Amino acid sequence: MSDQHASIYDSLLLIVDVQGKLARLMHESEAMIRQQRILIEGCRLLGLPVVWAEQLPDKLGPTVPELIDVLDGEQALPKSSFGCCGDQDLMQAIEATGRHQVLLCGIEAHVCVWQTAAELKRRDYQVHLIGDAVSSRSVFNRDIAFQRMSQAGVVISNVEMALFEMMRDAAHPKFREVSRLLK
Repeated sequence: MSDQHASIYDSLLLIVDVQGKLARLMHESEAMIRQQRILIEGCRLLGLPVVWAEQLPDKLGPTVPELIDVLDGEQALPKSSFGCCGDQDLMQAIEATGRHQVLLCGIEAHVCVWQTAAELKRRDYQVHLIGDAVSSRSVFNRDIAFQRMSQAGVVISNVEMALFEMMRDAAHPKFREVSRLLK
């Protein structure tokens, strides 16, 4: 796809495994979770479908509370496969949106996020990795994952970039509300 911009009409948000104690072990975890929260709120304001995955929630625990309250009305989909595409319910939820661009955030960059991105690319989705809303326990692992994803054709982005790309213009009816989230 030549247009690398996320489209408000063709994008969905996919949140991967931001759970329990593991989420707190990520490099710069508080900043990552704060950006994820802004991303979720912004995407919901813009009307994007949200698909939310949890890796073995009975073992790793639920999604962190900072995200639970902004995901109100959404349902977490449990998985055991590392990549989201390996789970039939998650893949059906992604396909059911009818969207072809995936804004991807979560943990860990080098395992579940990477495997999700790679498989989505194989299935002809355009993947936008929201870099400031993704992490791993080590910077090295995160950076290797970002490099591999970039080489695989994943668009590397960030929260503010993605939200403004989708609005395209300060005249967008949700511009002020989204801008407030970013301050």
